[in-house]
Amino acid sequence: MIADIAMRNLTSPAVLFFLIGAAASLARSDLSIPDQVVRLLSLYLMMSIGYRGGLEIAHSGVNTQMIAAIAAGIGLSFATPFLAERVLRILTRLAPVDRAAVAGHYGSISAVTFAAVTSVTTQMALPSDGFMVGVAAAMETPAILACLLLAGRQGGRIDARAMLREVFLNGSVVVLLGALAVGIVASPLATAPVKPFLVDLFPGFLCLFLLEMGLIAGRGLRDSWRTISPGLLLFALAMPVIGAALGAGLGWTVGLPVGSLAIFMTLGASASYIAVPAALRIALPQANLAMALTMSIGVTFPFNLLAGIPLYIGIAQAVR
Repeated sequence: MIADIAMRNLTSPAVLFFLIGAAASLARSDLSIPDQVVRLLSLYLMMSIGYRGGLEIAHSGVNTQMIAAIAAGIGLSFATPFLAERVLRILTRLAPVDRAAVAGHYGSISAVTFAAVTSVTTQMALPSDGFMVGVAAAMETPAILACLLLAGRQGGRIDARAMLREVFLNGSVVVLLGALAVGIVASPLATAPVKPFLVDLFPGFLCLFLLEMGLIAGRGLRDSWRTISPGLLLFALAMPVIGAALGAGLGWTVGLPVGSLAIFMTLGASASYIAVPAALRIALPQANLAMALTMSIGVTFPFNLLAGIPLYIGIAQAVR
């Protein structure tokens, strides 16, 4: 079953475009996407995901399961960095501040990985809840706070005020939550004209964005692979599985349906490469963020996209 899901995922256009981007980057092709286009794509994906989630919440309403899922997501995001820091202490010789920075990346979530798993569960017609968008948004910040607690415990210098401003006013988070609110309050008649743009075009824009992610991942591996020790590589491959296992336990306890459970596991497995680096660049400028970013986008993101998502969906189907 998992092998069938993996083959379907590997032959999907979005994953194939990611592989094209990675191969082009490793071959030193001059293929590139302008930065402003990439930013537009990122904002579009967050807007589409948030809007569709808002429509689902408006249809189903707020319920206790939604509240429990958001609470579980916040708890998972906050607790994961402490576990990740312990694993890093065993596997690596990183400085304490660098351990805290890497751990923070792995407690937060990857919005693009969330977009990818949402696309797969939709294509497979797996039942999921629109409020998973709110769960994803809620999991952005707690890991950063846990990271700063870890760094402060080790004597790291923290600019907390600047960091909090960056976290809560991050463009992706603002658009995601704003689009979620629009989807909830917009009248059904008013949603029809924007459906072709905000819903129907999502798969195509996701393919283009994953082409860029492939370029970035390939470039990171090509230029920075020497900085990734065997211990760090093992961590970047093992931590997603650990996070997914924790997500499976919490999601099963909350009673999430199979699609939502797969999404929640993927959120637990993913690692941030947008919100956390932006916040820590301000709050922990002394940390080696380039190394953490290479692990997140160069190792963990491809692992989740190529192997993790099929594994998590297969497990979700097995336990549900």
